[in-house]
Amino acid sequence: MNAGESQRAPWIVGVSGASGTPYAAAVLRALLDAGESVDLVVSRASRLTLLDETGLSFRDAHWQSDLREWLARGADGKPDTFAVDLDGVRHWSAGDLAAGPSSGSYPAKGMLIVPASTACVAGVALGLSKDLLQRAASVTLKEGRPLVVAVREAPLGGQTLRHLVSLDDAGAAVVPASPAFYAGATHIQDLVDFVAGRVLDAAGVPHTLYRRWAGELGGGSRTT
Repeated sequence: MNAGESQRAPWIVGVSGASGTPYAAAVLRALLDAGESVDLVVSRASRLTLLDETGLSFRDAHWQSDLREWLARGADGKPDTFAVDLDGVRHWSAGDLAAGPSSGSYPAKGMLIVPASTACVAGVALGLSKDLLQRAASVTLKEGRPLVVAVREAPLGGQTLRHLVSLDDAGAAVVPASPAFYAGATHIQDLVDFVAGRVLDAAGVPHTLYRRWAGELGGGSRTT
């Protein structure tokens, strides 16, 4: 291991099987644009969702080419919308429970789960660690690092609400994947970027994904 690798402290990004793969793509792009390193864990269920929502596959053996194609795509499905540099990304298979993020001694800044399914929320809240995504989240909590859970479900049942309260009690930030409209969205990408921006806000990562509220009514209705 070289000196640069030993000093690397990534954000772990877990992508679970909930609808909302464009949210994950927007968060990943913004982290890389901010100069952050990323350790990526894509659950088995999320690969089915990605295929359903975008027509794209995510394969461990071809993760770089698959991830590049995914992140280059806009929320409207248009390919090659964004330029992508994956130099800061490391991928871990969801079934690899011996991976770096499974240990508290592995250096990481924290973890973002986006989107987070109700099954993922339950697994993390109960400490099940049934795959690397859940294990990394449990490690993040026990080490006192930031954990942001972008839950995507409607309506929310009582059991999931109780799990979310448990995560909040444990120190996680729960960010519902609910776009707002005061930022003046004119495109589906704007709505996606708002949610991604709120996830990054909760993690303390700077970004310029949406227009912030400035205390002036009517700002969101103005066109530039």
